[in-house]
Amino acid sequence: MPKNIFNRAHSRLTKQHKVAVAGVAALGTAAIAFSAVPSNAQTVTTGAPATTAQVATSTALHNVKGTVTDQLATQSVKLDTFAAQKKAADEAAAKKAAIDAAVKKAAQERAAKAAASRSAQRTPMQPVAAKTYTNNLDGWIRQALDIMKSKGIPGSYHGLHKNIMRESSGNPKAINDWDVNAVNGIPSKGLLQVIPPTFAAYHVTGTSWNIYDPVANITAAANYAADKYGSIDNVNSAY
Repeated sequence: MPKNIFNRAHSRLTKQHKVAVAGVAALGTAAIAFSAVPSNAQTVTTGAPATTAQVATSTALHNVKGTVTDQLATQSVKLDTFAAQKKAADEAAAKKAAIDAAVKKAAQERAAKAAASRSAQRTPMQPVAAKTYTNNLDGWIRQALDIMKSKGIPGSYHGLHKNIMRESSGNPKAINDWDVNAVNGIPSKGLLQVIPPTFAAYHVTGTSWNIYDPVANITAAANYAADKYGSIDNVNSAY
């Protein structure tokens, strides 16, 4: 083989070998540089400058870290805001409860004072014993006078007593069976000698319907005398 052909072939082989070696070396350097990138995305360059792929990978990791950090920061702000709102709401509720309790207590105190004041002003009611009357002419007249007073019927003790003594001598069972009334079948009866029709017409509410009852007889006669003569005190003879 001619020497010049060998030399040309050797020269081509040598160039290809160099290119291959350079390519292998570049790939090795790139691999070393990529594997040297730490997890915190800080690039540590060893040997040749970082390739485009290395820079893109580093940028992507950096962006992921930034996104996660931003999300955590946003969530932290939201939690802080929620906590602050809840705290404000709890404080407002506690303040309102305290105000309501104070208002209720004040109202109860006012009510208690008002009740105590009314109790102090109220005059204790003393039990009043029922008035009693003696079962005789004096007692009958006095009881009749109290009833007459409550009904607005005029008359005095003296006026009743003098007429009773003239008409019946104080006998509540007295009856006249000889005068005109007796002849007509309606004899006069009782302390003040009242005929049945007059007793029924002038009967005083609250008294007995028995014409011989002393108090009922007196009050009916006094009621009749007040209507006809103005008062039993004005009667000085039979009426």
